[in-house]
Amino acid sequence: MSLLGLRHIGISDPKGGDRKKILVFVEMDRCATDAVQSVTGCSLGKRTMKFMDFGKMAATFVNLGTGRAVRVLAREESRRKAKERFPHIKNKYAGQLKAYGIMSDEDLFEVMPVEVQLRPRTCREGRSAG
Repeated sequence: MSLLGLRHIGISDPKGGDRKKILVFVEMDRCATDAVQSVTGCSLGKRTMKFMDFGKMAATFVNLGTGRAVRVLAREESRRKAKERFPHIKNKYAGQLKAYGIMSDEDLFEVMPVEVQLRPRTCREGRSAG
């Protein structure tokens, strides 16, 4: 999901030269969010990841330099397709892992260009430091 999203917004070095150009909105509070953090380097603590509690296996990737953004949504039918590919594997997670490794991005995800309106940063001018 992360690699696909980054590719679509033109980010090739998320933990290096492009690290200040990325903002990610995650829609789930499950292990996929950890994976997004691991791949992109974005985190809540760095304010480069935002959590939107929509309960969807989806994330929106924003290139802050270009404004380009895409929402990547995991297709619900990918689980069924994975099971169809390896019906003889009784452990569903092992079957999914094997199938997901060979399934196409199009089978696994839906990618939608989106427009993300970001609030401008506000300056705290006029406040005393003391």
